[in-house]
Amino acid sequence: MEFPRGVPEEARRAFERGYRAQMSGRLDEALEEYRRSIEIHPTAEAHTFLGWALSFQGHTDQAIAECKTAIAVDPAFGNPYNDIGAYLIELGRLDEAVPWLERAKAAQRYEPRHFPYFNLARIYVRQHRVYDAIRELEGALAAEPGYTLARRELHRLRGMLN
Repeated sequence: MEFPRGVPEEARRAFERGYRAQMSGRLDEALEEYRRSIEIHPTAEAHTFLGWALSFQGHTDQAIAECKTAIAVDPAFGNPYNDIGAYLIELGRLDEAVPWLERAKAAQRYEPRHFPYFNLARIYVRQHRVYDAIRELEGALAAEPGYTLARRELHRLRGMLN
């Protein structure tokens, strides 16, 4: 992950240790390292990933709060908008998730840009809005042509229409 300029190396290293710990399933260690990174130098990335780790522990409200803090730190960073949308989907708050996902799609600094499109498609499928879901899946594939999940779902939905 590329950090904004001016982030001290020590904060980057703590974030990277947190990420490695999280990917290895060591969530308590990940939380500690993300918090250490934030202590050294608050970044949208560290707050977002802290939220992600908290969500793995079932602390969805705290995860959303961390994402909102991330947005306050750097409104151009798209990940926390998408993550809030995804958490709200999991909570069944579909209509509330839509504007967050739309903001993720429009964010200036966001690498996995296909995720909010796919998440919006998930909402529209649940709402039986097949054409809207297809449009979002096409957007996901335009952003990331190799995104297999979107391709499969698009094929499934198009098949339903025939």
